[in-house]
Amino acid sequence: MKKALNAWSVNGNESFAEMFESLKTAGFAAVELNLDNVGHSAHSLTMETTMEELEAIAKQAKDAGLEIVGVSCSMYTGQLGSTDAAVREAGKNIVRKQLFLAKHLGADNILVPPGADIAGGDSIKTAYEMVEKSLTELKTEIEESGVCVALENIWNGFFTSPFDMARMVDKLDSAYIKAYYDVGNTVAFSDTVSWIEILEKRINRIHIKGFKCNGGEFGRLNTGGDFCDLPDGDIDWKAVMAMLKKVGYDGYITGEVFPNKEYATDMDFYKEVSGWMSDIIG
Repeated sequence: MKKALNAWSVNGNESFAEMFESLKTAGFAAVELNLDNVGHSAHSLTMETTMEELEAIAKQAKDAGLEIVGVSCSMYTGQLGSTDAAVREAGKNIVRKQLFLAKHLGADNILVPPGADIAGGDSIKTAYEMVEKSLTELKTEIEESGVCVALENIWNGFFTSPFDMARMVDKLDSAYIKAYYDVGNTVAFSDTVSWIEILEKRINRIHIKGFKCNGGEFGRLNTGGDFCDLPDGDIDWKAVMAMLKKVGYDGYITGEVFPNKEYATDMDFYKEVSGWMSDIIG
């Protein structure tokens, strides 16, 4: 398995070239770039990013000896699961842009978080149906791109069970639509190792972050908590890695982490995260 870091974990003032050099120096093999709104950071991709710009970015990464593992995105707010056709089309256009970005950066994966406004009262059942509809309509474009759309479990109340996630991947029935499992996003309410066991071969990418549960009347689960440094939470990393190996996962492990203390330099942070990840991967 190889270590990657999501670009959100990098100081937003660093240019693409500076970021690539920093992460290579810190010991990472790859970076996951992000599609963001204009002005989000000095190393964000946007809906306006051109093929020429992508060629320059890809060259900078290659010159630094760093792989681009994929393209994530901060622009999804449940569009793919909306009952409004125009909103769904806007969400599909984000997917299309990510596919374009990934293809011209030489990456083979994009991260797509499905969902809708569950907190605002949208029906999970309807959102599930609309997400399936959106991705089914995109299926031919996805497969023709040769880039995998990996659906991630995020904090939006959509995937609350590994069986939900597995069912959607199976229903869409494509070698290019898989799961992007975030190990830290289920610890507060479920057993993260079991998610890996159930998702099994459906997993195309792995995100990791630390999470510390509050504890309480019902033990570790269902009691809330907060993100923390990778070694400090309630994730049994040995069990996670053992299960990943058992199900045959040998892909990238991508950190999506942020500083929880003051560091003398950004490089000190990157190197500490890199060290933690090396310990986890073994």
